Amino acid sequence: MSSKSEEVWVRAEIESPCIKLCSIHPEERICIGCLRSMDEIGSWSKMTPEERMRIMAELPQRAPRLRKRRGGRTARTA
Repeated sequence: MSSKSEEVWVRAEIESPCIKLCSIHPEERICIGCLRSMDEIGSWSKMTPEERMRIMAELPQRAPRLRKRRGGRTARTA
């Protein structure tokens, strides 16, 4: 049987999508690791579970924005 003090620390929150690869893309202005904006990252701990779920649902659609090639050698020689 769990005590009351243990129950306080049990939380059913959506975990952060952070993968500890924190760098903001200069054009898209989203983190290349978790795909959240700076505002979303900064306010994550204050968001409701519904707000977090909404953002989590949007993240997969943001990934293609970062998959564009920057050019590299092919762009320089074209």
